[in-house]
Amino acid sequence: MVSLLMKKNNPSFTDFALLLFRVLIGGFLFVHGLSKLTEFSTLKETFPDPLGIGSTLSLVAILAAEVGCTVLVAIGLFTRLAAIPVIFGMFMAAFFIHGADPFQVKELSLLYMGLYTVLLISGPGRLSADRFIWKGSRRKV
Repeated sequence: MVSLLMKKNNPSFTDFALLLFRVLIGGFLFVHGLSKLTEFSTLKETFPDPLGIGSTLSLVAILAAEVGCTVLVAIGLFTRLAAIPVIFGMFMAAFFIHGADPFQVKELSLLYMGLYTVLLISGPGRLSADRFIWKGSRRKV
């Protein structure tokens, strides 16, 4: 335990931690979005429309973020780009859809927004599809 606490930052541990982080938050938000996908026919008429694009299109947009982008994040493919729609969707949920609600209602949206912002800043790490795609270039992931 002491060696774990006293060790300097090991890049291998950091990359593994980022992999675990991506898979966990991607998996949790994927399941959250999947529940919306299974209820699509019911939700399409009543889903909130904070951007004025229609309930159905708003639902499709958040499904793209919560299902599609989370899969990309979990495997580490276009991770930073895929995090942006999730961050935007969670921002809209927390501050516009649930803006007047108590903190407990918007807490999950704020949590996901924060977690995906960390990934936007940190990147996916070396254990990612991005790393394998871009390993030949000089671009660091």
